[in-house]
Amino acid sequence: MAKIQNENAVGRQVTALFEMLAGLLGPDKLVLKAGKLDALSLMRSKSLTKRMLALQRLVFEDPTIDKVPALSSMPSALAAVEEELADMIAQRTVEEDIEKKVGVKMAERHRDYIKDLKLEALKEDGGPETSSTLKKKEELDALERRGLPSSALAVLRPAKLEDVVGQDAAVRALLAKIASPFPQHVILYGPPGVGKTTVARLALEAAKAASYSPFAAEAPFVEVGGSTLRWDPREITNPLLGSVHDPIYQGTRRDFAEGGVPEPKLGLVTKAHGGVLFIDEIGELDPMMQVKLLKVLEDKRVTFDSSYYDESDANVPAYIKKLFADGAPADFVLVGATTRQPEEIDPAVRSRCAEVYFMPLAQVQIAEIVRRAALRLQATLDEGTADRIAEYTLEGRMAVQVLADAFGVALYRASRGSEAAPADTVRVTAADVLEVIHSRRLSRHTPVRASARREVGKAFGLGVHRFMGSLIEFEAVSFKSARAGKGAVRFNETAGSMAKDSVFNATSVIRAVCGVDPADYDLHVNVVGGGAIDGPSAGLAVFTCLYSALRAAPIPQDVAMTGEVGIGGAVRPVGGVPEKLYAARAAGMRAALVPLENEHDVPQELRGMDVVLVSDVREALAALGVELPPNE
Repeated sequence: MAKIQNENAVGRQVTALFEMLAGLLGPDKLVLKAGKLDALSLMRSKSLTKRMLALQRLVFEDPTIDKVPALSSMPSALAAVEEELADMIAQRTVEEDIEKKVGVKMAERHRDYIKDLKLEALKEDGGPETSSTLKKKEELDALERRGLPSSALAVLRPAKLEDVVGQDAAVRALLAKIASPFPQHVILYGPPGVGKTTVARLALEAAKAASYSPFAAEAPFVEVGGSTLRWDPREITNPLLGSVHDPIYQGTRRDFAEGGVPEPKLGLVTKAHGGVLFIDEIGELDPMMQVKLLKVLEDKRVTFDSSYYDESDANVPAYIKKLFADGAPADFVLVGATTRQPEEIDPAVRSRCAEVYFMPLAQVQIAEIVRRAALRLQATLDEGTADRIAEYTLEGRMAVQVLADAFGVALYRASRGSEAAPADTVRVTAADVLEVIHSRRLSRHTPVRASARREVGKAFGLGVHRFMGSLIEFEAVSFKSARAGKGAVRFNETAGSMAKDSVFNATSVIRAVCGVDPADYDLHVNVVGGGAIDGPSAGLAVFTCLYSALRAAPIPQDVAMTGEVGIGGAVRPVGGVPEKLYAARAAGMRAALVPLENEHDVPQELRGMDVVLVSDVREALAALGVELPPNE
């Protein structure tokens, strides 16, 4: 009897556990689970032990349990099942709590999402504007409406290559290199204000018009100053070649920053793709930047690199992937302009570029530039006004600036007492120009002028600095030394070591060639103005003035000279001959002495001045009409 009661109690426990399991899983899932665990027939059996076996398989999820428990071991088996079932119920309770919290969070997110959508819809309808922002927008619109017309320099700048004065040879040379089926990189040399930038811009327009030119109608002309380009060696910024803005230190656009995507910034070389990149004062460009620019010229492409870039990142847009993978195109023609001498430019840059030289402007050419600019201003000039401006500058840019200022003075004078004066009635007078010259503190570009007289111990040498020629005035005096052979030589220490060498060379030549021993005299050589001489080309002028002082031989004051004098009396070639001859002509010189070996450096367009080629000091003295020394 007790055995039957115990079996009934166990049966009730088993039934209760099945009900709990069914409540936990659900009836349908309980049947499915029993089928998978091969416990369905056992679960429906009338045998208590088989039902217990089914319960064990279901609770422990183990279909390999096949040992039917004996009635005596039922309590311990039930305890194990109850403990496992309690764990399942506890886990289910935790899961339900988490699901409730997740549901709450999702509901909150859904509300926020709906709120954002509503705000976005409101912005689309009404925008983010407020009364303050609308007022700022009105102020900006008012500023836009108050724009000024073009500047005076923009109006006065030549609009066609035919309008450029005094640079016919340079224009033809540049067109031959740019307006070609195979355009070349070019460096333009010349003094400031002679039209290098203007000619480069107009040359591209002329090249576009040629049927054989590779430049398209929309080919860009990108202009930048070499002295203003700044870059960071870490490549944080490089306006010329381009750089990469990383998302941490520099920040990128919001849509890139949130995903940590680096953003390449294209440089001027890419903006000039298919056109011309003009670098003014290319000689001032940072040397390391020049090296990097040469790499771009070779590859015709700019590459980008960043430690933040991940090509597998799904957030990276396709164009950024392309820039990092292939780089940015940079196929352009480089045109550089400089006032430096060719030897001051990086040899690697020069080797990749053709070279075109712009000549200094003569005074008559400056006057012509002024007259043409006056036509663009619709102003009339009094006679001699253009020539007056030309006396104070040999830069075309400065000349038109002076004219523009004088035009303003004349316009103000003409408009006094009336509302306004039409531009075509404005007359620019010499007095207007002088007022501008005084206000700008300008001085004549060639203070030394030629004269028809002859003087003892005075000669004019020719110098050049950055393609601008100049006259150098030398004077010398000699006194019989108190003791024979103990004479001294004095000269301007500030003139530099080259002046000292020229003086010593000249004394040696006078002693060896001219039959005079300078050691018997006290000599004083003066460089008028104390200007520094950074080359040996003053040798011929120094020799001439010393010889004149020692022999009391007058020298014509309308002849300038240049050339290095060797200690044997030979006149050796020098540089900068064209610029020097232009300076001599601007000073009104009748003639100029030039070394014979510089014959091919004499410009063909020089008119009104004789160029005498000499090979030694005897020929130079003969050309000056000075008594020759005895030929010993």
